[in-house]
Amino acid sequence: MLQTVNVADLRPGMYVQKLLGPWMQHPFWRTSFLLDDERIAELQDSGVGQVVVDLSRSELDGDRDSPEAPTPDAAGPVPAQPVAMSPSATDTDKDPEAEHRRVIVADGTVSLASEISRARRICDEGRDAVEAMFREVRLGRGVDAGHVKPLLDEITGSVDRHPTALVSVARLKDADSYTYLHSVAVSALMTMLARQLQLPDDQVRDAALGGLLHDMGKAMLPLDVLNKPGKLTEDEFAIVRQHPVHGERLLRDGGITQEAILHIARHHHEKVNGAGYPQRLSGTELPLLTRMSSICDVYDAITSNRPYKNGWDPAESLRRMASWEGHFDTTLMKAFVRSIGIYPVGALVRLSSDRLAVVVEQNPATLLAPRVRVFYSARQRKHVLMTDLDLATAGDRERIVGVESPEKWGFRDLEKVWLP
Repeated sequence: MLQTVNVADLRPGMYVQKLLGPWMQHPFWRTSFLLDDERIAELQDSGVGQVVVDLSRSELDGDRDSPEAPTPDAAGPVPAQPVAMSPSATDTDKDPEAEHRRVIVADGTVSLASEISRARRICDEGRDAVEAMFREVRLGRGVDAGHVKPLLDEITGSVDRHPTALVSVARLKDADSYTYLHSVAVSALMTMLARQLQLPDDQVRDAALGGLLHDMGKAMLPLDVLNKPGKLTEDEFAIVRQHPVHGERLLRDGGITQEAILHIARHHHEKVNGAGYPQRLSGTELPLLTRMSSICDVYDAITSNRPYKNGWDPAESLRRMASWEGHFDTTLMKAFVRSIGIYPVGALVRLSSDRLAVVVEQNPATLLAPRVRVFYSARQRKHVLMTDLDLATAGDRERIVGVESPEKWGFRDLEKVWLP
């Protein structure tokens, strides 16, 4: 049961389902949580006037204060929404997300397979949302960041449930949807990296929003340049290099006031050695979130199919990025690898048995021994019966000896091997 409650009437043990008010001003990144005295004090100091409380998920102690059910104020009750509960076998048939909620691992996250369906839906919705923002800009209207708040909640929720599911699915974008899904992917990667760095919630929020809006300036570029399938001329590349400047202006005109987000929009193509654009900033001139954004932007760009080239294998992409001296902050690059894995989901690897496999899941205990799906014999050059193998428990019997190129082996649609 959901009810709208004044912040002044909140009690410890109530479960807040939603905050009502200006989302970009309040200090909470997560908008659903169980209340304690500290959270109540933060809410009462935040300027939020009302919240939606889910009584069915609340943990009120009747012997402590004998609180009665909160009385709806003039705003009235909000419409009921689905509540995540442990499903029975029959619930799964009625609720398509029930099985997703069932597959929980020890640390409270969910398995890759169970998060994939949600990740696909988020990609579809995110592509539409970003495309709509681009369309509004091309029609001469501004950027309304408030409209993407539900999408941000979806992105960060997915990353929290499974760190790499959404970024793995978003990487599979085709050339036509690249511009829009790239923004969703970078937002997810920024969230993932921010969580890896254990940044405070306000910085996680800025990282996610900055990633989602970092390329809005491309809406100002001529479509024939933006979608050109071949190599750009010098004049065309000069036009493209202006998109960060356009992006910062669009966000500022749209009411974005967070300097970290504006800086990401303008400077995500800078390099720590000062060789980037548009202002050739370097080192300490680049704030933390901006340095993060350059890594996330490049990783998604080089692993995705573009109008003018096919994406690289994710593991090979990390190897190449690590070799680009002076391009990225090395400490952040190491943290990025820890967050996504030395062998990211979807990477093609060769095993010590001369079999080829695709990475299907990271192993929290060791980055060098993920779970893989064996499907091909390199020695015999033929497909074999697909078998899942946990390299963390295989010991010396089986290990990764190298990364392989799908193109070299003529593998197309390799995602069909690892996608559930």
